[in-house]
Amino acid sequence: MNRKTLVLPAVVGLLAPVLAACGGSDDGGDAIVVGTTDQFSASADTPAPLDPAIGYEAGVWNVLRQTVQTLTHIPRGGGEPVPEAAESCAFTDTENESYRCTLRDGLTFADGTPVTPDDVKYSIQRVLDIKDESGPVGLLANIDTIETKGENQVVFHLRTSDATFPYKLATPPAGIVQKDKYPAKTPRKGFQVDGSGPYTMKPEVKDNQIVKMVFTKNPKYKGDLKVLNDKVELTSFPDAAAMGKALDDEKIDMMTRTMSPEQAQEMLAQPKDGIKLTEMPGLAISYLGFNTEDPLVEDKAVRQAIAQVIDRGSVASKVYGSTAEPLYSLIPSGITNHTNSFFNKYGDPDASKAAGILEKAGIDTPVKFTLHYTTDHYGPATKAEYEMLAKQLNDSKLFEVKAEGTEWAKFRPAQSKGEYAVYGMGWFPDFPDPDTYTAPFLDEDNFLNSPYRSDTIQKTLIPQSRREADRSAAADTFTKIQNIVAEDAPVIPVWQGKQYVASLDDLNGVEWAVTSSADLQLWELGRGTAS
Repeated sequence: MNRKTLVLPAVVGLLAPVLAACGGSDDGGDAIVVGTTDQFSASADTPAPLDPAIGYEAGVWNVLRQTVQTLTHIPRGGGEPVPEAAESCAFTDTENESYRCTLRDGLTFADGTPVTPDDVKYSIQRVLDIKDESGPVGLLANIDTIETKGENQVVFHLRTSDATFPYKLATPPAGIVQKDKYPAKTPRKGFQVDGSGPYTMKPEVKDNQIVKMVFTKNPKYKGDLKVLNDKVELTSFPDAAAMGKALDDEKIDMMTRTMSPEQAQEMLAQPKDGIKLTEMPGLAISYLGFNTEDPLVEDKAVRQAIAQVIDRGSVASKVYGSTAEPLYSLIPSGITNHTNSFFNKYGDPDASKAAGILEKAGIDTPVKFTLHYTTDHYGPATKAEYEMLAKQLNDSKLFEVKAEGTEWAKFRPAQSKGEYAVYGMGWFPDFPDPDTYTAPFLDEDNFLNSPYRSDTIQKTLIPQSRREADRSAAADTFTKIQNIVAEDAPVIPVWQGKQYVASLDDLNGVEWAVTSSADLQLWELGRGTAS
């Protein structure tokens, strides 16, 4: 999830939003209107941006979660997954290799068609069969076979032990779709999304781009979620400034992804009448990635020297202010088994140490490359972030770097095809577990399509970590993974951020509507008096 842009105690069970309150109920009036700067466009390269087998980014998943139902979900406030479309789910063996779910009685799609175990099997098998190279297939790749039993049971047989599998079944790629609307071997083109989730969805499209999505409460929904409103409109804005003006003018009720750091800090310093700012924990990270087969950066000494030069603290404080903090591992603070592996290896920024790394490896300086970033996907501060990183590298005299921005629709295909030697991206977790910060970057079917290979990580440490049902028991394994990443530097973490959501005073449930993983849960929103 390139995802998957932008601190908590390191326990998943404590990932509840800080401002706990009961959501209100909708007063039956106009739709609640939510703003976003996420852009949803179709093109020759991305003809099916909202297909669960294709979409692998936070904005897309936030659309899918409203409409496509999954067998399990993360409960309000975090913790281990609980049944959603299922009535019950559990491992049936001690090795965590066989997982059985029983569907709820009377479960139907929004059009009234019954949901069967065959539909569950079909939906997940099509993700595996389509196997989109930039998609989420890696989350489900450990499934060996899917077995249906009777009228209401489905059993997943895994290739290897995986205690995180219940979390993966809670992600949109594991959503249940209809056979007559989603082809088995090819993506569903366009913007329409259908399922058995809490809402039906209707997109409004102009010039192959969504301008608004209308989510209407699904009267046939049966699941674990309590829907506190009848209708929500998700409106896409070109930038944070336009979204902020719409909130000031009361044309929207809430602004989510992505407020600018300046907007958040201004509201913190000078609160606005009628508008509340909700601060939430954030588990999003920003990082540099590399095509480790590109001649410019294939020698790990070059990547190590970059890690030694960059000043994360300056990037966080000068570009993002109080909304971000430096990050020294792929696994952020707030997630179990985090360790500051990059700081432990490189310490503070030091150009002389970087020069020594390059000299020892026989690398001629300055090392020249372009630092690629996307202009329209992670928020308005992205340009300043990568220009500052390029300046830091250039100021060391060891590098000659140009920062170059490209719109997401072109950036992502080029990155996944290996056209960029060095690039910057962000990541929102698929689920609150250290596995989602390691396997998607380092496993064989990684979403970056990175050629980096480490047999120790891929064949030993990742499988070993997944055998531990008690995630804290995998601490040593994840420490080893983080240390190898710091040594090889196939990716370099830069910062992690807090989340801020601004809304009108009469909107309730805001603190639950966006999770620490940046998941949008529109069903939590309501108007009226909070209970």
